[in-house]
Amino acid sequence: MKNVKLLSVIAGLVMMLCVMPETILAIKPFARDMVLIYAGGSHRKAWDKSQFEPYVAMKDGKGKNQWLFDGYLFLEIKNGQGRGFASYYEKEGARRQEWTKLLDDYFTPGQMVCALNDCVGEVRAANPKKFEKKKVVIGMPEPIPNQKDWGEIDGKVMDFSNGEDRLAACQWFVNYAIKKFNEANLDNLELSGFYWIAEEATNSRSLAHNVGDYVRSKGFNFNWIPYFKSDGFQEWKTLGFDIAYLQPNYFFDKKVPFERLDQACKLAAENGMCLEMEFDERALKSGGFGSRLSDYINAFDECGAFASFPIAYYQGDRAFYNLFHSKDIEDKQLYMELAKRIAERQKSKKLKGLTK
Repeated sequence: MKNVKLLSVIAGLVMMLCVMPETILAIKPFARDMVLIYAGGSHRKAWDKSQFEPYVAMKDGKGKNQWLFDGYLFLEIKNGQGRGFASYYEKEGARRQEWTKLLDDYFTPGQMVCALNDCVGEVRAANPKKFEKKKVVIGMPEPIPNQKDWGEIDGKVMDFSNGEDRLAACQWFVNYAIKKFNEANLDNLELSGFYWIAEEATNSRSLAHNVGDYVRSKGFNFNWIPYFKSDGFQEWKTLGFDIAYLQPNYFFDKKVPFERLDQACKLAAENGMCLEMEFDERALKSGGFGSRLSDYINAFDECGAFASFPIAYYQGDRAFYNLFHSKDIEDKQLYMELAKRIAERQKSKKLKGLTK
């Protein structure tokens, strides 16, 4: 990779840069390693406790548990029945009833967030020392511009051609998510923030900052993961986000050259952003894309990402789980290659994470 020494220096600075200065004292800490958990649509299988096990901890050479991901972003882009939680995914936008069901499903006992809490609790019982609650981030649906069938708030029909109504719906979602989380009595987790589902700023320039202000007023952080060079990615601070992870969008198309990762590292450093690692089920040997996940690992090593700042992990549906449970030794080795780095990041005293 070109300019490795320069990138390593810059990466050390990103740790201090990828947070909005004006919000330093207002919000909860960010996770060091935040994995994306797609869940909630009828087209997906619900997560149970056993499925979280490869994400929560790994066994070292002595058979001892080593903590892995300290952050879990629960999100969904469509409900599986024709309604989308952000622009462009479906012809019709999700309504209040779909927004409500999404959160209700997340906090169903034995599933989703509650299943994660149970899984973390089991590992915690075997490793009671120096435990820190794992961080949960909730994906916030985008109120689709001009949607008129979303529903009511306090007797008023919401009209999403009206900016005030779009904001009101987001505020309602934040309040309901906080309520559901508190009612669930999750001893091993903390709600740390919310995530803006839309991956570009096209339909949210006049909205995101106000939503971010409301999220921060409740003591939580506001997260964003724009795709590579998406509309507004360089504006993430002025758009109102507290932390932004840039998508390299390298994994998915073999025509995209390795230099894309170099570009992504540079753009992230130049714009005070963190990075997202990306892979899906094709990372398994049977899918033929495992080498591209290895490319991310090597690139993040070289540019200093693993050593310096928070990382988000897109893994398709359950690719990390599938790598762990694969019968192919190459898949298991790839799981361990990434898991060992995450475990080391969790123990590192130099990598503090963005504390606020």
